[in-house]
Amino acid sequence: MQPIVIIPARLAATRLPNKPLADIEGVPMIVRVLRQAQAAGVGPVAVAAGDSAIVEAVEAAGGRAVLTDPDLPSGSDRIIAALAELDPEGRHDVVINLQGDMPFLKASALTDCAQLLADHPDCDIATIVEAETSPEIRTNPDAVKAVLALQPDGRTGRALYFTRSTLYGDGPVWHHHGVYAYRREALLRFAAAPPSPLERREKLEQLRAMELGMTIWAAVVDATPISVDNPADLERARAHARALGSQ
Repeated sequence: MQPIVIIPARLAATRLPNKPLADIEGVPMIVRVLRQAQAAGVGPVAVAAGDSAIVEAVEAAGGRAVLTDPDLPSGSDRIIAALAELDPEGRHDVVINLQGDMPFLKASALTDCAQLLADHPDCDIATIVEAETSPEIRTNPDAVKAVLALQPDGRTGRALYFTRSTLYGDGPVWHHHGVYAYRREALLRFAAAPPSPLERREKLEQLRAMELGMTIWAAVVDATPISVDNPADLERARAHARALGSQ
């Protein structure tokens, strides 16, 4: 496989405007995400930017960025636009979508996703989950839950469904995080399809892929990735950076 990691980012976020450029202990958040992706070593890394200010921040840090149309409707569309410029020959057969708001994601999350595609020829898309960290996860509609056919190793599973609804019964509840590794043809097929009924109902675009008949596998990660969606998350990320700096 020849993976490429692309990080979609734009400034127009309703809950935290200018989020990619938010300062986290002297480093813009998008640069921290870029560095984590580079540390994984799974392939070249680029940012699909919706704004020139993001391009400037990434290039100032020595990274690669592609300016895309700011009116593109989704991160997937932004990735495809950047991919057309970065790899028009189609050399990269795996595209990893890393959200630009995960500044401390462990490099192993990306390598685990890539490994799932290598291990399972039927896998169209790979992603990550973690075991619920609190009882509130089960009932929180902002916490996306994955229903998995867990493998005997307890570390991987085929996804049966994703939902915002409350899950009942014994057994772990898997908290899904938005890191995706696509086979390139799966990404293009997914992006070309209109939103599906279940996607619109749950407001979860991975359900479009499942309704198209695609197979999604998930790897279990141990550490909770910090996702920065609002000012409180940003303060938590800054505190985490300070803690790392004092170690």
